Amino acid sequence: MVQVDLITGFLGAGKTTFLRRYAAYLTAQGHHVCILENDFGAVNVDAMLVQDLLGERCEIETISGGCDCDTHQRRMRTKLISMAMRGFDRVVVEPSGIFDVDEFFDVLRDEPLDRWYTLGNVFAVVDALLPETLSPQAEYILASEAASAGRILLSRSQLATQAQRESAIDHLKRALAACKCSRTLTEEDFLIKDWADLEDADLAALDACGYQHADCEKLCFDAHDAFGSAYFLELGLPRQQLEARIPSLFTDAACGRVLRVKGFVQDAAGWVELNATADGLTTAPIPAGQEVLIVIGEGLDKERIETVLRS
Repeated sequence: MVQVDLITGFLGAGKTTFLRRYAAYLTAQGHHVCILENDFGAVNVDAMLVQDLLGERCEIETISGGCDCDTHQRRMRTKLISMAMRGFDRVVVEPSGIFDVDEFFDVLRDEPLDRWYTLGNVFAVVDALLPETLSPQAEYILASEAASAGRILLSRSQLATQAQRESAIDHLKRALAACKCSRTLTEEDFLIKDWADLEDADLAALDACGYQHADCEKLCFDAHDAFGSAYFLELGLPRQQLEARIPSLFTDAACGRVLRVKGFVQDAAGWVELNATADGLTTAPIPAGQEVLIVIGEGLDKERIETVLRS
């Protein structure tokens, strides 16, 4: 059977950064890996960020675009069936940051996937700078992602104070309690370490963390109705202007509640990845990209967002 691992995490938590380290480790151990990237946007930005992993032992498949739950499950099922027939021994799934984990488990229980796949490890990436207040839907997503995790990775822990790290953990515990989760988190459930310092022994331990069985009271809503996205192709704005204006999206109530901004822009030196949450914006050079900006949040006003970006 093919082992499938799941990397979850709310918008902007850092799933793709961890995926890069984990997939590189698996291929170095001799595994033949396929990454399944599921992005909420019409353009799969995250898939572009792992292109350098492609090679003889690593391939990538994608599911892009928001759609209803049933359609999304059919797309995921079709992809997993195709991947099972191609000789991979490990599959790593990185869903969007607004993904209800129950959907993944439901798909794996379907014929013939229940005979072809075995669930290996479930990781939940939680931002050490997690916002203090989220909507009820976002709180549920946060809890559902952590409920079954074999290990919870606190991202950006090196940038947070001890008080901020403790606040993020307490927030996660409150979210689990709010949905009446049967799981109680302990210190051993967390990995709190600068990911740049992860060693093979750390990754080996993560590769053996497995998953937990936990029950939660389900909040019934369609994530694609609760959360929206605004796509901007070929805005034609310079990097400096985007870097200056994107933070304003998180404070301008007329834009809606912006949770994540990601995309690419090209300057004289080449392509640059833009990645922003309410806690700040980061940039990084990438070999190739596409002029696109995706804004994800709740109650978004696309026209107002574009006005802010161009002002």
